[in-house]
Amino acid sequence: MEIAYSLSIALQSHQPLITAIIITLLSLLAVRSFFKRPHHKSNVNGTATSSAKKQAREARPSSSCNHTSNSAALLNGGAAGPAEEDMVMADVSKVVAEMQSGASMMEQLVPEITTHALSYLDYPSLCRLSMTNSLMRKAANDDNAWKALYHKDFTLEQDTVTPVNGWKAYYAATRAIMNVNTEFFNIIKDRSLSAMSRFWLNADYVKCIHASGVLFSGYNAVIQSWQHAFNWEQGVDFQVRDVRARVLTNMAWVTMKTYVDMDNGAFNMTNIFEFHHGRWYLVDHHCSEMLADGDIGQQIVH
Repeated sequence: MEIAYSLSIALQSHQPLITAIIITLLSLLAVRSFFKRPHHKSNVNGTATSSAKKQAREARPSSSCNHTSNSAALLNGGAAGPAEEDMVMADVSKVVAEMQSGASMMEQLVPEITTHALSYLDYPSLCRLSMTNSLMRKAANDDNAWKALYHKDFTLEQDTVTPVNGWKAYYAATRAIMNVNTEFFNIIKDRSLSAMSRFWLNADYVKCIHASGVLFSGYNAVIQSWQHAFNWEQGVDFQVRDVRARVLTNMAWVTMKTYVDMDNGAFNMTNIFEFHHGRWYLVDHHCSEMLADGDIGQQIVH
């Protein structure tokens, strides 16, 4: 167990190096596969062999030593005998057959091994790998690889989810909503009322509950609440932890814990977004202070 734990720590500390090695090895395998593949289709036992024989005869010098079939004669420009010619033709046919089979080492790998190797790559590395060639694009677009990356970067909570458009599209959508959620905290830090006004959907059903517990309903009331908050409070730089997102076609929600001061209490926050006119808008924000362990028991109703 100690050896396995030490190995795990070592792999994590050298993850950038491991990533670079994996990309290099996969690229070399792809290049090797490319040069092994034939670029012209032909019949191995027919056309290719006949062509090879013709080229061999044309390359044979006209001056030959009769009844000579040893290697010295061949090196001195002599002609090969029937036995030697059959051996040469057999070797040529074998080479042509190997070139035309061109089985890729990547294609021969068990899918589970390929997925495990790709799981060490991060999001940019997997995207760069997919642009190497068609074989790498096929491997990098494997749904299991993107599922593993999603679980590594986001959460294991959605292991039973089956995304309609596959895990790659689901990963991209989740990353997009995470970026939008980060923008929300940047607006609070900058205390930009104009940016906050554009961030919310202009609709009468939007709602906002600040840490005070007061509910504001409707676009105008919500924006006015943020105006008061920005006027009375200094720019707050939240430390965000335990972010979880769930993305549907036109709706997404993000839950998280936020800290103004890591030594003091934390807040539970939930942001709900809707997709309109090609972008995400905030439609509901709920912030509540996390209860201490002693307070939790008092809030439970038996």
